[in-house]
Amino acid sequence: MQNPYQQPNEPGALYEPPLPHPPHPAQAPQSPQSPQPPQKRTNRLMMALTALMAVGAIAAVTAVIMARDEQDGPPDPSKPLIAGWKTVVNPKHGTSFDVPPDWEVLSPDVFSGHGDDKDPDKLLIGHTAPAFYKSQWCSIDGDGDGVVSDFPLGSVGTKGAEGAKDTTEVAEKNAPTWVYAAFTQPDKSVVKWDKPVEYTTRYGLKGTYVKAHSEGAEQPHRCAGDGQSIVFAFKNSAGAFAAWDFYGRTGVPGAVPDSLIMRILSTVRLTPTATPTATPTP
Repeated sequence: MQNPYQQPNEPGALYEPPLPHPPHPAQAPQSPQSPQPPQKRTNRLMMALTALMAVGAIAAVTAVIMARDEQDGPPDPSKPLIAGWKTVVNPKHGTSFDVPPDWEVLSPDVFSGHGDDKDPDKLLIGHTAPAFYKSQWCSIDGDGDGVVSDFPLGSVGTKGAEGAKDTTEVAEKNAPTWVYAAFTQPDKSVVKWDKPVEYTTRYGLKGTYVKAHSEGAEQPHRCAGDGQSIVFAFKNSAGAFAAWDFYGRTGVPGAVPDSLIMRILSTVRLTPTATPTATPTP
């Protein structure tokens, strides 16, 4: 797994997933379980805002979902839609969403992502303004060099998708990529994904989501294993394509349940602070 804070700049272009085979639509929707997180170095980062030379993946804890009263009327982009939850704001992409109170919310300037295991300088995928669930769920010193990697149970964030033609393309390409980058490298054959689904959040934001998961990922160490992702693609207030995503481990105690993932997704909304691109997507 790669250092989640490996690159200081979030890739703006749509990433083509390294998956040679066409999508494998599931006969029945697979119930997403909790995937795996990014790594972190010994001196765990307390994020260096814009200087993303950070060293690890931080996550937060969310195990119990309390059915709280949810506010009535039009939602306020700056306040949580679900009472007691935290709001994650990403000014760059003009979005916000809510996470349970036991999740760890990092600064909007924080970048988290995964690089190529064979080429650490090559970034495969990443997002900004992340929130983590149980950042220290599993920690190892894989090669005994004293550098400890921390693996969270789950992570959420937002990324750009410049150059995309529609929300379906964004979701279909990024969902499998998260699973491959975070859980299955270098095996592409164990990554599966479902058909795109049109979706509207509670705030009225329309878009498309795709769920992906792995079946039989290699386990070179005790923190490794299968994972899943969901990517919801939409257009922000600047007219550019963007995507909210979740990825995390599956098949382990405490894995983030599908019901919670979808509840977080339901709170995704736009804010008027999106940064226009040089050539806005029509």
